[in-house]
Amino acid sequence: MATREEMSRSFGAAAGVYDAGRPEYPAQAVSWMLEPARTTGGRPRVADVGAGTGKLTRALVAADVEVVAIDPDEAMLEQLRDSVPGVPTFVGTGERLPLPDGALDAVVFGQAWHWVDPIAASAEVGRVLRPGGALGLVWNIRDESVDWVAEMTRIMHGSNAEAMLASGGPEVAPPFDGFESRSWPWVRRVTRASLVDMVHSRSYVITAHADERARIDRELGEVFDRIGAVADAAVEMPYVTTAFRALRP
Repeated sequence: MATREEMSRSFGAAAGVYDAGRPEYPAQAVSWMLEPARTTGGRPRVADVGAGTGKLTRALVAADVEVVAIDPDEAMLEQLRDSVPGVPTFVGTGERLPLPDGALDAVVFGQAWHWVDPIAASAEVGRVLRPGGALGLVWNIRDESVDWVAEMTRIMHGSNAEAMLASGGPEVAPPFDGFESRSWPWVRRVTRASLVDMVHSRSYVITAHADERARIDRELGEVFDRIGAVADAAVEMPYVTTAFRALRP
């Protein structure tokens, strides 16, 4: 099995299927994370860290903020530039942001905080935020109260993010002092092709040996047949989006 570091840097090898298979973020969750950033008037200045192919970046652009996208993987940023043209992009990490002190109204992480060192990343985000600025974290998690969704997870293995949220949620360190959070249930209509892309975009699957990937594809294919995800037929994938925000003193 791949190490955590190898898994965290694996996504560039699957940038196309990541962009096709991962869900968008609900506008309500993005708006809620950005509320503290809008207190000064004007367009908030926001960094999307761990931006990947731009799933959260798209929602930030739609929310009318000035956004820069940061990711450690140039292949993911290349996909982002194709998907969300015009957004400035930089190579960097949550622990090392290529941004000046106090420059931002908000820093957000979509499906990404579970890959960082929370102590170092909290300090670095605190450095680039203005006083009163917001740290926002958000995850789209499949709703495993639905039997076939839980079976999917059993077959393809849970993620680091899912384990973290199930064990009490993300950690934060000074200058931040705890999070407030909200959740939004919703449904995404997906075809078999988009389900397969979602599976193939997961770090465990990307880094698995060929025989393990074949097993996952075979067993999930049986699930997809059973729920009617055949050819172009659409099925409903239930999600719960959970967002967290913390303010810089």
